[in-house]
Amino acid sequence: MQDSPLRYLTLIIAGFIFILSLAIALLTHNGWWLAILSGAMTAVGIADVTQTKRSILRNYPLLGHFRFFFETIRPEIRQYFLEEDTEQNPFSRNQRSIVYQRAKQALDKRPFGTQLDVYQAGYEWVNHSISPAKVEPHDFRITIGADRPQPYSASVFNISAMSFGALSANAIRALNQGAKKGKFMHDTGEGSISRYHRPEQADDSGGDLVWEIGSGYFGCRNPDGSFSEQKFIENATTAQVKLIEIKLSQGAKPGHGGVLPAAKVSQEIAEARGVMMGVDCVSPSSHSAFDSPIGLLEFVERLRNLSGGKPTGFKLAIGHPWEFFGIVKAMQQTGILPDFIVVDGGEGGTGAAPVEFTDHVGMPLQEALLLIHNSLVGANLRDKIKIGASGKIVTAFDIVRTLALGADWCNSARGFMFALGCIQSQSCHTGKCPTGVTTQDPLRQRALVVPDKAERVAHFHQNTLKALAELIAAVGLHHPSELRPHHLVRRLSPNRVALASALLEYIEPGSLLADTTPAHLPEVFKTYWPLARAESFSSIQ
Repeated sequence: MQDSPLRYLTLIIAGFIFILSLAIALLTHNGWWLAILSGAMTAVGIADVTQTKRSILRNYPLLGHFRFFFETIRPEIRQYFLEEDTEQNPFSRNQRSIVYQRAKQALDKRPFGTQLDVYQAGYEWVNHSISPAKVEPHDFRITIGADRPQPYSASVFNISAMSFGALSANAIRALNQGAKKGKFMHDTGEGSISRYHRPEQADDSGGDLVWEIGSGYFGCRNPDGSFSEQKFIENATTAQVKLIEIKLSQGAKPGHGGVLPAAKVSQEIAEARGVMMGVDCVSPSSHSAFDSPIGLLEFVERLRNLSGGKPTGFKLAIGHPWEFFGIVKAMQQTGILPDFIVVDGGEGGTGAAPVEFTDHVGMPLQEALLLIHNSLVGANLRDKIKIGASGKIVTAFDIVRTLALGADWCNSARGFMFALGCIQSQSCHTGKCPTGVTTQDPLRQRALVVPDKAERVAHFHQNTLKALAELIAAVGLHHPSELRPHHLVRRLSPNRVALASALLEYIEPGSLLADTTPAHLPEVFKTYWPLARAESFSSIQ
């Protein structure tokens, strides 16, 4: 953070040259061209610092224009010398551009046909109808916890878990205000509910919150790190909290705990998390409130009751299949059901993680979603439990594909970061985010102007759902909930394609209720379902 004033060095130099050249010109009646040029640069720099639309220019006056210049000419440079616009590292230029355009209410159409190789293995599309449906209003919603005292009507597209601390105060404010404007939900992340998630005016109401509770029990913990019922009730019963979500693991680093160093535990972070300021903040790799599938479900029921009957569920990245099978068996044995399950794909993640975890730990979203969906179908529980999904979801087609494969709604983290102005500099873990999205440096985050970015968050959501409405109407449907695997097609080779319904293995309702595992089940169920236990996450080897 000590280098922050250097970001204004170009403006300072321009101003100094202007003053010096002006003085020389007045004294010698010569060199006016330098005074005019440096004066114009100074004026541009001052305008950059005071404008509210572009975070880069607020943080890097004058110098930021070079970034936009090279961004403008980069298509030509990339076309002849570098990678293609469709290469995803981790998000392609095209993916980022569509978010920026929809967030800014700019034209989001493309000329000259697709840039994708439609004959390459892995290419996907949806089959359209000769008789398209009428495009209906695009505020698509589902009900979570329909039988609970406080059910929630959720959008099919929402903000995924990102904590205050990982994101800046202004980023949290903008996301929550955008969620309020667009009437969709905002997951707090395991960092709990900060003052920046709350409405700024006492008579106002903030955006709908999903309160995520991780293994550190931030916001509801005793001094020793254990779960506190009293503190949980204080937060969970507020009107702004709509859902309670127990985090078992996350896509970026499943099975990995974390430590926020003491130097980064500011007063605001300590206040939100319920920890001591200036002391290492530890997030264990596992929960202390339960240690078995049955214990997890009993904790779900406990939190649901303590919150006054708000829909309660859990989030996880899939690892050992028998562990989730054990949770399903615990549902059968106890009769306790979560209202929802959020599956986080191994390709997800906004924060920093060890490269081995980022690249090689956690089941990718498609396989994880399929396993959870099939497990609930096979146990005759699918119609009682809603499934959310997250993992590189930014476009309407991403939503269509995910819902067709079995989800009820989608969450996006990095998509909404792009809507805030993130440029994928991948400096989130350094504290030097150039756009003010993932930094606690007050000088850097001032570049993110909350009212402007809140509008962009709402616009991105609205325009993505508008595109979703057009997509499902083209398929001949009226609501995303009607999407099924047979709507999705995937290319297997240059000369072979298959419907997802034929390519992926789906199981019949109730097929896991038999005393013996049916032989026609997918291999993962035949192998691991018999090993799963409701009493323990470990399998019987």
